[in-house]
Amino acid sequence: MTGEYRLLIRDLPAEERPREKMRALGAEALSNAELLAILLRTGSNKESAVQLAAKLLSRSGGLRALPDLSLEEMEEIKGLGPAKAIQVKAALELGRRLATLPPEEAESITSPQRAAALFMEQLRYKKREHFMILLLNTKNHVISKEEISVGSLNASIVHPREIFKIPLRKSAASVILVHNHPSGDPSPSQEDLEVTRRLVEAGNILGIAVRDHIVIGDGCYFSFKEKGLL
Repeated sequence: MTGEYRLLIRDLPAEERPREKMRALGAEALSNAELLAILLRTGSNKESAVQLAAKLLSRSGGLRALPDLSLEEMEEIKGLGPAKAIQVKAALELGRRLATLPPEEAESITSPQRAAALFMEQLRYKKREHFMILLLNTKNHVISKEEISVGSLNASIVHPREIFKIPLRKSAASVILVHNHPSGDPSPSQEDLEVTRRLVEAGNILGIAVRDHIVIGDGCYFSFKEKGLL
């Protein structure tokens, strides 16, 4: 028999079929490779979709680093062509967007934990520091999330005029400062402390309160407000 035989998920024993397993036990019962296999749908001529998914995870170094793989790097894996790579990239982007959606307009930011949650999945794996601000109205409802700069945090990058020109234009009543530490440790540096002090003073002059400064780590955060530093 000539031609390539493509191993389908339906060719696997019933207990190894991710779709059937999800239906019976729920998505949380599936491994990362099984969830990816559902997206891939088919494997290669010698590998099942689950095996191909496992190879993709191995190439990236695990699920955490999977979003860092480019389309071209995914397509280098035998059996994972452009269509499959695009499907995986699209699913990862949808997950990222869902995780970073702001709350409904009628819902207020009532705690540092809630504010940190808006940025955690967006910033926790970044390899460079990203400085962002959360704009709030008089009822602490979110107006918008704004990225100010990318790079090491220092006084020149986060000059008050760069920070407050957007809140002034959008008539924000207050802001929450947010940046990440690529190391994963959210403990503030001396530079963080000095920059925060300067921005709080500038905000007071402009009539825009700095409610908090949140440093995002890997699954954790540091709140200046919670620690009594604001």
